[in-house]
Amino acid sequence: MDYEVRLDIFEGPLDLLLHLIHKSEVDIFDIPIATIADQYLEYLEMMKALNIDVAGDFLVMASTLVHIKSKMLLPDSKEEQEEEIFNEITRPLLEYISLRDAAQELSERELLDRDVFARHVPPYLQRQLGDEEPQLDVNLFQLIDAFRRLMDQRLPGVQLSFRPEKWSVKEKTEIIIARLKENNSIFFYELFSEDRTVSEFIVSFLALLELVHRGLVKIFQLTLESDIQLTALFEGNKQNGTIGNDGKTTQIDY
Repeated sequence: MDYEVRLDIFEGPLDLLLHLIHKSEVDIFDIPIATIADQYLEYLEMMKALNIDVAGDFLVMASTLVHIKSKMLLPDSKEEQEEEIFNEITRPLLEYISLRDAAQELSERELLDRDVFARHVPPYLQRQLGDEEPQLDVNLFQLIDAFRRLMDQRLPGVQLSFRPEKWSVKEKTEIIIARLKENNSIFFYELFSEDRTVSEFIVSFLALLELVHRGLVKIFQLTLESDIQLTALFEGNKQNGTIGNDGKTTQIDY
């Protein structure tokens, strides 16, 4: 049976649009729809090739982009085109950014004396935490970009196509967990050091997404230009399972 990763645990279509806008270095109020639409469709094709289940709202956004792109070929007034782009794309993006930032601010507020009890942090631990470098979270689409670059380096010219082989996602998750038990943090490209075929690369990538989904692995960068890193969020194993940061034992079964 084919294995699929569902995107509802990661990001949605607006996150993909923001990723493309940031990557293309364009103004959110002056979006080149034709270019962004083509790039958006390329990402959908890549996700399908990676055997990632594309949720319906991704397809709705794709239809919207293609519709606007096709209307731009018609002799409508520039004002009408700009208004439609604003109503269909720019306004939802601005609202999403506002809600996302508000949610982030709320999540960072202290909840002392209500749901969380204060705990004294020893001075040595305060110094240790203060010495840690800040980390930038890596989203799904940055991972896909890194995976595409890696594939171009290791298997240039090869088309992404998933075919079930001897490796399963379960086996690859166990390999990744074993490596993280030896070295608490490793680089993204190191996951694929022993992979030889396109399908094996894809299975390793799906295994990483599964571990992120289960809260067993964190992916981050120290800077936007640095290599993506992985760090373990588990403490050990118990009865052939893995203890996550919530204290529960997770079984990797499919």
